[in-house]
Amino acid sequence: MKKLFYIFLFFPLLLPAQLFADEEYEYTSEWTWGINKNTNGGLIGGLMLRYSRSAGNDFFETYGLELSNVRHPSEIRYKSQTGAGFTYGKSHYLYAIRLQYGREKLLYRKSSQQGVQISAMAATGPTIGLEAPYYLSIGDEGYRQFGPVNNTNPPTYPPPQVFIGPGRLFQGLGESNVIPGLNIKTSLLFEFGTYRSNVAGVEAGMMIEGYSRKIEIVPSQPNNSVFTSVFFTLFWGSRK
Repeated sequence: MKKLFYIFLFFPLLLPAQLFADEEYEYTSEWTWGINKNTNGGLIGGLMLRYSRSAGNDFFETYGLELSNVRHPSEIRYKSQTGAGFTYGKSHYLYAIRLQYGREKLLYRKSSQQGVQISAMAATGPTIGLEAPYYLSIGDEGYRQFGPVNNTNPPTYPPPQVFIGPGRLFQGLGESNVIPGLNIKTSLLFEFGTYRSNVAGVEAGMMIEGYSRKIEIVPSQPNNSVFTSVFFTLFWGSRK
């Protein structure tokens, strides 16, 4: 599995410069935005914004911003007696703010009014990780962060029945620990825009991201400082 991950990670860099020939058209810049789904996220893994500008010879410089909520693979959703859903065992969110600089190589041009355009991209940059407390409601007693109820070895944790739901939206964000990191990704982009100035398509690829220390998301399980993921992004935008 690890070999397959690295093969896919660097595969776009090995593709030939142009796969097919087609009617050519030129554009110099592009703005795209999209919704991300990845193996470390929920139903919606994150959001992205990217600006690209021509660097000549079918290459484009890219500047990207991604916002993502990174989940632990052992997270389990529970429903309380009131019907509210919450994640039992979770002590922190990990919000990843990624800045990325990369290069995109145009492999196959679509015609001016129809067709599919295929590109390969590699990007890297710093990550700002926000390790934010995850609070749970315990009724009249207010809110508490999940953790052991005593200092025994192994520690004892409260049962799920103690909690009646999650905390308030963005509660604990102001108490976040800032953890620096680094991300790198490679991907293939398939663009299906009907007209020359419109952009719509799918980006699929792999990402590896590392932080300066382990991120405590679920304290009762092993936590990591390095995360790998497979992702796809639905994107829209415009070019000129």
